[in-house]
Amino acid sequence: MKDYISLFFKGLAMGSANVIPGVSGGTIAFITGIFERLINAIKAVNLTAIKLLFNGKWNAFACHIDLKFLLAVFSGVAVSIITIAQLFKYLFAEYPIYIWSFFFGLILASIYFVGRTIKQWNYTVTISLLLGVTVAVFIAFTKPANENDDFVYLLLCGVIAACSMILPGLSGSFVLILLGNYELVMIQAVTEGNILVLLPIAIGAGVGLIAFSYVLSWIFKRFPDNTISLLTGFIIGSVVIIYPWKNEVISFLGNKRTVIGYDWYLPNFDSSLLIAIACMLLGAGLLIAVEFYAKLKAKKSTEE
Repeated sequence: MKDYISLFFKGLAMGSANVIPGVSGGTIAFITGIFERLINAIKAVNLTAIKLLFNGKWNAFACHIDLKFLLAVFSGVAVSIITIAQLFKYLFAEYPIYIWSFFFGLILASIYFVGRTIKQWNYTVTISLLLGVTVAVFIAFTKPANENDDFVYLLLCGVIAACSMILPGLSGSFVLILLGNYELVMIQAVTEGNILVLLPIAIGAGVGLIAFSYVLSWIFKRFPDNTISLLTGFIIGSVVIIYPWKNEVISFLGNKRTVIGYDWYLPNFDSSLLIAIACMLLGAGLLIAVEFYAKLKAKKSTEE
């Protein structure tokens, strides 16, 4: 039972991250140790699973797709997105530097903890790291599209955002900004329960998650160090977006207010900087505590 409560809270953390432009739910899954299990569980939703389900073999179906794990994690994700979207809407409006600082510290610490899992460095692993950084930085400076509520386009948004949500370092929310639909989906549809927008997004996300999990699983098994290095590069590159001291570049189309980019600046040395640094340390400390807990748990399991 404790394991599933822990998985639920990890899902809460993933959902929280996915709401924030620049923070990846995949990063949270990666640094909390459930990334590979998550990919394999999603990948298991296949024809075999469907046959087991329709033949009434419930226990075999649940075991095949690791159902308890998926329910625990995605319940946390769903609860987090529905509830924390409102909280973050307030925090980003009132205390943007402090909330960005918290995640800045969290992500900076995760670079070390993720990168150290690479077993052997060579030139291909280094190239993978640089490629990940380059792609993430390029995405950060890409100009967003305009909002579009067409059903097919929303399906596409769901597919692309879901793929990026499970990729460490690539933010599904930021991808929605680039696609022009972040405010429509995360602010309006989620907080207002607009089913006409949420349904195609959910369908696209489901298809994208299952299809992309096969690709990730295949790459992970055959090129583990290169994959982790690439993902570490994504995380490093995403720091550009998470950097706390920035002003939003706003575009207005009629009554629509859209964030199309950021202007970065250096902070002044004052009390707000000290609070921001404290928030960074809190974010980094939270990750260190999670890592410490994971080590204790692994040691306990080994002794048993």
